[in-house]
Amino acid sequence: MKSIQSISQEIKKYIDENDQSFEHSLLSEAVNVSSKITDILEKGNINLLINARRLIYYVMDQREEELKSFAEAEGIAWAEHSLTLALKLEWVQAIRRTLWQIVSILDETKNLTADHKDFYELEALINDKIDQFLNTFFISYSKYKDTMFLKQREVVEHLSVPIIPVSEYVSVLPLIGSIDSFRIKIIEEKVLNDIGVSRIQTLVIDLSGIAMMEKDVIDHFEKVLAGVSMMGCKAILTGLRPDLVRKMVHAGIRFEKNAETKGTLQETLRRYL
Repeated sequence: MKSIQSISQEIKKYIDENDQSFEHSLLSEAVNVSSKITDILEKGNINLLINARRLIYYVMDQREEELKSFAEAEGIAWAEHSLTLALKLEWVQAIRRTLWQIVSILDETKNLTADHKDFYELEALINDKIDQFLNTFFISYSKYKDTMFLKQREVVEHLSVPIIPVSEYVSVLPLIGSIDSFRIKIIEEKVLNDIGVSRIQTLVIDLSGIAMMEKDVIDHFEKVLAGVSMMGCKAILTGLRPDLVRKMVHAGIRFEKNAETKGTLQETLRRYL
């Protein structure tokens, strides 16, 4: 019975000695990827042919930590440069098939797997490690994409919280659309930061454009108003809609402690300006 180590050495030696044949086999197995090899290299500085050897060597040498780190780095690189998962999957499956072709050739020429036990052990090693690479790659890719999405959303939400100065110490915050748990955190951060930086003494928050606000968001909004008050700023709420008021009343929420309520934004501005 041959050891996995000796089988690994035979496979790596074959790839090193048959470089062009190895690359040709890979490219013929991945038709869609082969036409994009140069584009991927230029766009993301990702050399697929070199990385294919790297993956195979990590798999055959059972270098699990390096395989995991490689998969994580690849996931980030592909996500960062918006390369598709379909191309990656096709490429890795081409590597898998090419590796098995090499095993078949070496079986015929050098009796690589001497018995069934050798073959099944090799099959478990190759397929499990390549699947492990793919799983780690997909997780890394998804995490990076999710992080980028949240950062982009945070930027957009910051832009949708316009605190408008109307005099030296009075500013207006018109809120429009739905406010969910993510957006209320952005509102809290923006409001408290702007009060600290701009020394706002009166903040008029107009809610006439709010489409929806769930109870947990209303609870958080009440805490935002408490924070505004703690920073020495007076909060004035305008444009409270009947449906929103009913929801607050039934939930037992009152804003009187930390904010005044007025009818419309126009009336409030006339009073303070």
